[in-house]
Amino acid sequence: MTDATSPSRFPSNQPPGPPRPSSQIPGRDDQEWGIMSLGDHLEDLRKRVMWALVGVIPIFVVAFASGRFLLNTLITPARNKLLAGGHGSSLLATGPFETFGTVVHLAVVVTILLGSPWILYHLWKFVSPGLYKHERRVVYILIPFSGILTVLSMLFLYFVILPVILTFFITYGSKVSGQPNTPTAPLPAGIVLPTVPILQADPESPTLGMTWINESLMQQRIVIAVDPETQSPTIRTIHLTTDQGIIQQYRVSEYIKTVLNMGLAFGIAFQTPVVIVMLGWVGILDPRAMGKYRRYAIAICAILGAFLTPADPLSMVLLAGPLYGLYELGLMILRVFPISRVIGDLREQQDLDAITPDDDHSK
Repeated sequence: MTDATSPSRFPSNQPPGPPRPSSQIPGRDDQEWGIMSLGDHLEDLRKRVMWALVGVIPIFVVAFASGRFLLNTLITPARNKLLAGGHGSSLLATGPFETFGTVVHLAVVVTILLGSPWILYHLWKFVSPGLYKHERRVVYILIPFSGILTVLSMLFLYFVILPVILTFFITYGSKVSGQPNTPTAPLPAGIVLPTVPILQADPESPTLGMTWINESLMQQRIVIAVDPETQSPTIRTIHLTTDQGIIQQYRVSEYIKTVLNMGLAFGIAFQTPVVIVMLGWVGILDPRAMGKYRRYAIAICAILGAFLTPADPLSMVLLAGPLYGLYELGLMILRVFPISRVIGDLREQQDLDAITPDDDHSK
């Protein structure tokens, strides 16, 4: 058994001892770490970076091929809320390369998200030989936990926060100018206004020249051509909007950029339990002491809710509430799983890790 002065990166009541040579540091594999020169480290880093980049190229190809589907998925909430607010449901592209550039931007972000496990794996393979065994055990717990929180943050943003934000701002913009006072007058003699049928869905077999209003889409639709072989109609549309002074129609690039920036902010904010657990395990935070500062935690969550959302009251509350819940989750994990329970008794762990094959053979 080794002495009790083995180096540790976790809090310990033991006095610091003299440094050991790399071959005697418990929990480290000298064949991977201790005997590598600086050149070997740089060569290993170069290989890890190369393999990480090569591994994400197929992900980018698939993401780019699915770019239009992903783009349609992200703009669907905006189209639905614009339609419900009495606006046209189409987004604008004001430049010839705007839609293509947006798809490329979206494919890059998706590649980073989906390829992050592969990238983290090679990062882990580079740094793990320099970590203690009990530190590796902590990383094995925190990385999957962080991944789950990231996925939850994206789902929460898409299904909860984004519809609320869009509803608020579309409704607010629609009410800025108010309803105009449109004058009315009797029809002149001999004038008969045409009547356009209002339908909930398109007719099954429209013929050339037919026109109708699709109420579910808020469009007037006109058949301008019919394929003689397949009899499939070519339909052009006119978007129907409410009589407002400000019509909202978003640029696709600006909308996607906003959504992706919010996704990044929410992904970082949802790492609160990971940060709290990590700081608690290294001895910086005491869960019992932190429980006394709940009022400050609520204030910080409210500030983050205002900073990470467009500052409408409802979306602020919808984000601040889950953030405070994540704060309490981190404290609960610290109480239920203290570091001594995760890695065992530190002195015993170091003693067991320090037993070399030669020590065991000598017994």
